[in-house]
Amino acid sequence: MRHYAEQGYAEINRTVFHRELQKGGSGAFYIEGRGPVTLQGEPILGHLLFAHGAGAGQDSAFMRQFVTSLARCGVQVLTLDFSYMQQMHESGRRRPPPKVDKLVDELAQWCRFVEQVLPSPLWVGGKSMGGRVASMLATQQSVAGVIVAGYPFHPARTPEKRRLAHWPQVACPALIIQGERDPLGTRQEVEGYTLPANVNVEWLTEGDHDFKPRRSTGLSQQVLIDEAALLAASFVRACTAASGG
Repeated sequence: MRHYAEQGYAEINRTVFHRELQKGGSGAFYIEGRGPVTLQGEPILGHLLFAHGAGAGQDSAFMRQFVTSLARCGVQVLTLDFSYMQQMHESGRRRPPPKVDKLVDELAQWCRFVEQVLPSPLWVGGKSMGGRVASMLATQQSVAGVIVAGYPFHPARTPEKRRLAHWPQVACPALIIQGERDPLGTRQEVEGYTLPANVNVEWLTEGDHDFKPRRSTGLSQQVLIDEAALLAASFVRACTAASGG
């Protein structure tokens, strides 16, 4: 855990982490036998386990900004690094993610670990690939809902390879927050797809895959990230109220 120690992650056991989770604590932790995780915000609206994208981990600028904004809105957010990302950090060498099924299994293990002490159902989600993994997990087990920031509807420059097959099996509420000019699913493309009624798509004006707008709009990436966080928090609040939570 050399990389994480250098980044200020505190090494703790699972009992201590569960205690932090229950009391609404915040911090960056390295859990014995589990790995690195950050915890931020109070669970006023709920708990969200949020996974990173393919090329950057939980400490990426986008993840930090989005999680901080969302935590301020009353959602307690947990982030993690998948095993391959941990290896990247420790070795200093880039490597591709494993097959998505392996990542789904890994996220499921984290869900079970976190849910042991939660009084209410857990939300899952992620940035790009992490959102895809979370939505696939939602077809296998019960979760409160899914939040995706920039869904990769298809690989770059191959719009014919759509990643839509599993969505009809997602029974819980789901929110996809998408930049209008995201190259992995533009507004024009996605509005031509058929998605289940429980899958909601919200659009960010002129945003790309990382929610960066064109300069000509006068907007900034931070403005769109904050907007995305508000949309996500409002969705969690509305779904929790509708379920009687």
